[in-house]
Amino acid sequence: MNHSKKIKELRESTGMNRREFCDYFQIPYRTVTEWERDNRHAPEYVLRLLEYYIRTEKLVNEKAGDNTDE
Repeated sequence: MNHSKKIKELRESTGMNRREFCDYFQIPYRTVTEWERDNRHAPEYVLRLLEYYIRTEKLVNEKAGDNTDE
């Protein structure tokens, strides 16, 4: 998968629009826009870190939801 598709897929998996994603991860809006348009490429380590963080946060949120049901 190319970088532009990967960054967009990661952003969409969070349910955030581009502005929310940028604000949450403190990445300049123009940077993410350029990544998604394939004008610039996000470093591979950034993609891996974003993917890891998003996956981890989802797990944390699911566990927190399970605790409130008890």
